[in-house]
Amino acid sequence: MTFSIVGRCADTGQLGIAISSSSIAVGARCPWLRPGVGAVSTQNITLPALGALSLDQMENGLSSEQAVAQALSLDEYRQFRQLTAIDHLGRTAHFSGSETLGTHQALSGEQCVGAGNMLADRAVIEALVHAFETHDGLLADRLIAAMQAAVAAGGEAGPVHSAALVVVGDHSWPIVDLRVDWAEEDPIGTLANLWRDYRPQMQDYLTRALDPTKAPRYGVPGDE
Repeated sequence: MTFSIVGRCADTGQLGIAISSSSIAVGARCPWLRPGVGAVSTQNITLPALGALSLDQMENGLSSEQAVAQALSLDEYRQFRQLTAIDHLGRTAHFSGSETLGTHQALSGEQCVGAGNMLADRAVIEALVHAFETHDGLLADRLIAAMQAAVAAGGEAGPVHSAALVVVGDHSWPIVDLRVDWAEEDPIGTLANLWRDYRPQMQDYLTRALDPTKAPRYGVPGDE
């Protein structure tokens, strides 16, 4: 039903998640990020609370592996869960319970961890992680490239319908938060197009938030 990549940029410390699913609005339930703390994807039979619980534990000083283990210990249905996590130091963790659906895989890489269920092939996650490790550019560029590589390797066993991309940096709010809540086909392609259009404006939105006096014109009526 879902595959995702959780990653960190070693140069900027940014944390990000890209994810896609056959279900509607995957971005509303599965990706959880906290600037300077970590990022968690909770998927398969999703319990969104595991994202916040894991991040709370990381904020209390636990590694990603310790945090995920602690969060799962509180869930009596953990056998149905699939989690991936990365902390602010780039340490990764993953868990796939015994009731994870279909062909599934989870794999840690350099500053990243990928996972999926109901996959066309376990090699999909290998392609996902490899693409993130070898692609250049901003963190969001690398996350999108990883998702596109996963699709090229077969993706899910069935069609996917939603996708999301979230990146956090130095501020308390996401610097990228893009979603395709439903598409009959190719939500990852639609998400890639959204990122292509948003990327040149990303810094402008940060400038407007931090110092409106330095913001570029808004390009709307009355902006003189």
